[in-house]
Amino acid sequence: MSPNERRTDTRMNIRVPLQFRSLDPPNLAGQIAESENISQRGIYFETATPLKIGTPLEVSLRMPRELAGKFVSDVRCIARVVHVRANAQGGAKSGVGLHIERYETKSSTGENWTS
Repeated sequence: MSPNERRTDTRMNIRVPLQFRSLDPPNLAGQIAESENISQRGIYFETATPLKIGTPLEVSLRMPRELAGKFVSDVRCIARVVHVRANAQGGAKSGVGLHIERYETKSSTGENWTS
C-alpha cells in the first residue's frame, strides 16, 4: 500500500450496474453507470456526468454475494465523492471514487430494509 493509500477495506474488481443521483442539488435525474470495483465502504466507477469532490450522492445497486455474504442484497447508500480522475482510460468519462457513509439493504430473501 502506498503512503497516500487510505483504503482499509479490500476492493473487489466486480462490475455491477448502479444508479446514482446527486443530493446537491437534490432534484437532478438519476444516472446509470457500472462499478469498476467495490468494497464494503467504497465504490469506483466511470461516468460522463461531471462530479466534484465532496458531492453527496445516493447510489442504488445489487451488492454481489462476494461482499454481501450469504445473500445477494439490494443496497441504497449515501456516499460522498472522494476523488475524480479526469478522462479515465483516455476517454470522455471520468473515474469517480466514492466513500459510502451509510446504507440500507434488502436481502434477496425479502427481508425488510435495515441500516
